[in-house]
Formats: sequence, C-alpha cells, structure tokens
Amino acid sequence: MRVLNIHGVNDVRLDPKIPDAPGDSDVVVKIKACGICGSDLTYIKYGGIHRAEGGVTPIGHEAAGEVTHVGANVKDAFVGQHVVINPMNTPSFIGSGGPEGAFCDSVIVRDAKVGDSLLPIDKDLPFDIAALAEPLAVALHGVNRSNAKPGDKVVVFGCGPIGLAMVLWLVDRGVTDVIAVDLAPERLERALALGAAAVINAGTEDLRERVLAIHGSHKYFGRDVANTNAFIDAAGGPNILSDVIGFIRLQGRFVITAAYMKPVSIHLGSMLTTEIELTTAVGYPTEMPDVVAALPRLKGKLAQLISHRFGFDDVLEGFAVAATPQSAKVMIQFEDA
Repeated sequence: MRVLNIHGVNDVRLDPKIPDAPGDSDVVVKIKACGICGSDLTYIKYGGIHRAEGGVTPIGHEAAGEVTHVGANVKDAFVGQHVVINPMNTPSFIGSGGPEGAFCDSVIVRDAKVGDSLLPIDKDLPFDIAALAEPLAVALHGVNRSNAKPGDKVVVFGCGPIGLAMVLWLVDRGVTDVIAVDLAPERLERALALGAAAVINAGTEDLRERVLAIHGSHKYFGRDVANTNAFIDAAGGPNILSDVIGFIRLQGRFVITAAYMKPVSIHLGSMLTTEIELTTAVGYPTEMPDVVAALPRLKGKLAQLISHRFGFDDVLEGFAVAATPQSAKVMIQFEDA
C-alpha cells in the first residue's frame, strides 16, 4: 500500500509501505476519504512531529472508511462497517506523530473501541461528509467554550475550515447574529452561504468600526465598546486579541482556538477595566459523538465546507491547493469511495 510521510522540512512524499499485521485488539480500516488539516500543513512546514532522525512522520487524521479486519478481542465491530476514526482516542493519536497516518490505503486502529476510537456511521452517509467529523468537532468545542446561546452576538475570526464550521454550529444553535472575518473574498462568501449575518474583510475594512456598526455599541469607561458577546479566534493573527481588547464589552468572552507559534503583546490595563473572559479551546474532548450524530441532519450544508476534491494519486496537488487562501476543506478521496 502507500502512505503519505513527512521526511523533513517541506519534504512530504507518497511512499510504498508493506502493511503491518494487526493484533487481536486492532481493527483495520480501508480509508475512503481523508481531509487535509491546517495542522498537516504545519507539520510539513516544521519537518514533522516527534520524528526521529532519519525517520518519517505519517500524517492524516480526518478520516472515514470501511472496516476490513476485526481482531478477535474487539467488540461491536464487523467487516463492512462504515466508521469515522476519532484520532484523539487512539493510542498513537493517528496522524500526529505516531506510527500510523490516515493518508494511506488502510490504517490500523490499535486497541480499537467502537463508540470511542471508532464511531459507526450510516451506510448512506457519503464518506467525504463523514470525514468532516474531526474538524467539525474541533469547531464545536470552540463554540462550546464560548458559551454562545441564542440571541448572542458573536464574531468569528478566520474562515478556513474550522472558522466556517464554527459559523455553521453557531447558526445551528440559534445564534443568528454572527460576523465572520477573513482576508479572502472566497471564504467570506462561504461564510455568508453558511448563515453568517455579515462579513468583514480585515484587509480592506476597519475591524472596530465595522463590528460596532453591525453589532451596535455603548459607552463604557468613556469609550465605545461593541455589544458583541463573544469573539472566537480561528485565524491566529498576532494583532487580533489586542485589537479586540480595545473595544470589547464588560465581561465579553474571547476564545482562542488558533495555534500561535510566537508570543503576542496585549494591554493588560484595558483587560482589567472590562473583565474580559479569555480562554482557549483545543481538540474535542467530548464533542465527536455529538458531531457524528448530527452529520445526517446537516449533510446538505456540510457539503459547502468542501472546496476541492482530489484522488489519492493527486494528494500532493491537494496539499498545494490547501495552502492557498482560496481553499476551504480539501478532501482526498480514495478508490471507490
């Protein structure tokens, strides 16, 4: 079979591989679809994760497929079963530094547990929609951390796959006054299609002025602050937090889901006066089962998250497209998916 490996900085290759033998507690999943994640691009940029000298990092963790082998000790799994892999609940955190990655023809899920590391899906659910479960879970966790509720006003920074999924989840729970912020017109158009009430191009528009105009404002400590209840950062721009601190309301919430690789400067004095609630969100500790349960209901809207599809033979071309601001979710589809 073949597997996508990182060999070094900006060096990723589709390599041949002799399949490992599964154990009695393992399940083999034939991959049908796997999405390209921003973290995959980051791993490539930095030459892999937990990669030994001279070794490789197999990547791919947003996967759905069909069970082709079930170990003797595994309960509730069967050959032919359609599943989503929950990589956070696999021993090697598939695709993030362990020996397995899901950009391959088949992957072994070690110590497999149905309902935990393997989540069954209906056979009529398209595999490309099912493979969105992992980024959707990341987005849902960020939304959950914002405590957003119907009637709230929310701003989402970044309209990549995670930010777009956050717009979808916010609207789905009745938060209709959502502003999406990005630099790419194509991504802002997708945000509107998913239900955002308004969009802001941060490259051509004044962020503070537009947020105050759309969400309304009031005076606090002698300055105009937005009526916005929560801001969610899925972009990672170094000035986003400091800019928002300048016009956030009393006890407004700010959730960071973006991966910052360098320190950022903020004005703690301004934070003090507004008692900002600042928190972070990473991964999806409990959200994956809820997402999988919602996939059939939302599959029509979810298709809008996928901007490009490539076959496994063209996976490297898919990665090149995924690195461009015009893309949303780039999906790799496998034979007879």
